[in-house]
Amino acid sequence: MSGILDSVNKRTQLVGQNRLELLLFKLNGRQRFGINVFKVKEVLQCPPLTMLPKLNPYIRGVAHIRGATISVIDLSAATGGRPIENVKDSFIIIAEYNRSVQGFLVKSVERIINMNWSDIMPPPQGAGRSSYLTAVTEIDGELVEIIDVEKILDEISPMKTEISKEVDEALTIDREQNFHIMVVDDSAVARKQIIRALESLNLQIDTAKDGRDALNKLEKISTEMENVATEIPLIISDIEMPEMDGYTLTAEIRDNPKLKHIKIVLHTSLSGVFNQAMVQKVGANDFIAKFNPDELAAAVNKHLSLK
Repeated sequence: MSGILDSVNKRTQLVGQNRLELLLFKLNGRQRFGINVFKVKEVLQCPPLTMLPKLNPYIRGVAHIRGATISVIDLSAATGGRPIENVKDSFIIIAEYNRSVQGFLVKSVERIINMNWSDIMPPPQGAGRSSYLTAVTEIDGELVEIIDVEKILDEISPMKTEISKEVDEALTIDREQNFHIMVVDDSAVARKQIIRALESLNLQIDTAKDGRDALNKLEKISTEMENVATEIPLIISDIEMPEMDGYTLTAEIRDNPKLKHIKIVLHTSLSGVFNQAMVQKVGANDFIAKFNPDELAAAVNKHLSLK
């Protein structure tokens, strides 16, 4: 287990090729789950946990790892299942989401699988844990579920979505223009957070649940006009999404003469310096790490303001 992530830094070449690698794990039972390797910092046997007063019931305690104190979330309990038993025999996946580091308690960790985003699909309607899923895929003839971690984190500690007064007053965007933008994200929670953060800018906001959905909507609009940017001048897109990731969506837009003038802000919980290089490679206009409403509003202002 100690070496399962030794080569993570070598895997960045997958980014921009509509590919990813999933770390497979189990909670209670036989069901497999997956998490994007790019979000994983470390996997280790669960160390002793310290209980603190007034912790959320889904947090099993805090762990002291490499000089840092990390909250450990029971993924089974947080997604509506029974809590994981025998914590000392379980594992922690340490991951970075939305500028913070968390530990996810899981029963076992299996292996890393190289996948194409086109093989990862939105969850079927009415699936058992569908409210906590962003995607599903099939590996070895079995369904693998990808959990909506942003939804879990928002339920445990809701994100601030209001723009600060200072930033709001400094914005130069013409709010009477009712600019039309598109928000692309596979997490319904993330889409709602962005919409709430941009409420005061008086925007018309369309949404898409993944890159393929967004591209289909844009191509439909392009049948009616030569320059879609006159209708939708800006897209805010997540990067990791089923069927088509944000990098591939950006590249597809740049390759389409009717879409190529749309400005694109990539907005993601993925971390790593490779993101800046990929922004330039695929032709995005900006990159923002999730989730800071002031930075998000400032980026929209930057790309839509007449000044």
